[in-house]
Amino acid sequence: MSVDTWGAASLIPTGLVFTLALWTRRPIESLLSGSVLGLLMLNGAGFVSALAETSLDVLTDPDVAWVILVCGLMGGVIGLLLRTGATLSFTEKVSARVTGERGALLYSWVLGIFMFVDDYLNSLAVGSAMRDITDRFRVARERLAYVVDSTAAPISVIIPYSTWGAFFGGLLVANGLAPEGEGLNVYISAIPYMFYAWAAVLVVPLVIWGLIPSLGPMRTADRRAQEEGITVPPEAAHIEAANQSIRPKEGLQVGTWFFVASMALLVATTIAADNDFLVGLYITVGAMVIYILLRKYLNLQETFDTVIDGFKTMLEPLAVLVAAFILKEVNDDLGLAPYVVESLQPLLTAETLPAAIFVIMGLVSFLTGSNWGVFVIVLPIVTALGRGLEADMTLLIGATLSASTFGSHACFYSDATVLTAQATGCTPLQHALTQLPYALIAAAVATLGYLWIGFAG
Repeated sequence: MSVDTWGAASLIPTGLVFTLALWTRRPIESLLSGSVLGLLMLNGAGFVSALAETSLDVLTDPDVAWVILVCGLMGGVIGLLLRTGATLSFTEKVSARVTGERGALLYSWVLGIFMFVDDYLNSLAVGSAMRDITDRFRVARERLAYVVDSTAAPISVIIPYSTWGAFFGGLLVANGLAPEGEGLNVYISAIPYMFYAWAAVLVVPLVIWGLIPSLGPMRTADRRAQEEGITVPPEAAHIEAANQSIRPKEGLQVGTWFFVASMALLVATTIAADNDFLVGLYITVGAMVIYILLRKYLNLQETFDTVIDGFKTMLEPLAVLVAAFILKEVNDDLGLAPYVVESLQPLLTAETLPAAIFVIMGLVSFLTGSNWGVFVIVLPIVTALGRGLEADMTLLIGATLSASTFGSHACFYSDATVLTAQATGCTPLQHALTQLPYALIAAAVATLGYLWIGFAG
């Protein structure tokens, strides 16, 4: 059956995913159920063979392999920092400067801004470094996850010397929106119009200082942490157990400098490698291993066992991400993204186009759990719409990137949400539900901004 014939039916598998996730609170089973339903629609009785083929396609895709290697190696970096006691030294140093809940969360926010080079680095490094500190002040892990996630993708978007800037700059050239070699410059010109990313980052201190109150499920999480002293949600006990499985070696506590130096090396080598985070990770892991062995902090077996143990802690979030990639493949075959865009296209005018692009593309990114992948699909459509209505393409680029950031930030099975939940010690669904009210506040601000600039311009 051709993609074009599915129409509104293309929404059914994703609808099943959200329904099951809210009912069971388990993302992997929900994602696989939606994928199987979609494959049944596409292939009938041959859905099992199609599932096997799709799974192999996903696991052999270079982008998916990149994610697996990056997450595994980042787990290795975190494992080495934990095993050598460097993370413990860092948390003790920070704790001496922090006097309360607000200070701990503000420190997390500022640290996240400095980890701008990649949202994975941001989520995993800041989450693992700050969870013990925030626990001391009875901060719910869900609140920490919100702060960390809001300075992950949003910061990587608005600071262009990041993996996001490198990837999207190349796409702008590929779609004829920037001359050869000028992709990053065009990207930079669109940064002032990335309203959602700016709003998401700036809402965080307002939430920390209580100017925006605790809302919805976050209020329940805050009450549990503050009144009962339970910072880790009970449903996330297995995640916390995985995070606590690597402890400092007895009698060993390397200073804070090793934590800071490792993070600085990772940021510097990533930038030097044209924002290739994987190259930066290989260099950093290699340098850490060599230094640890030369200083005899750990022996050869302990060192490599720690790297492998760090990789193991990432198995569950990687399983969720692989299941999400399978669903994305199924949704692509069903034509979900083009259907949503084309259904709403007749409603667009030159004045409403920026806001409509943000809302429509944000919805697609949220439904699919994909940010970079959706951008690849929809950018040619956005380009055609913008040129047809003679709209400001720089503004539309900013709106599209804002939409991609919203999807990364809000969807419970997006990569950023899953990795942030793992690093901070809560489930992806708990993180997504507690964060959603604040993400919607930032989205509303962004939408109003695009409407204002659309009509004022």
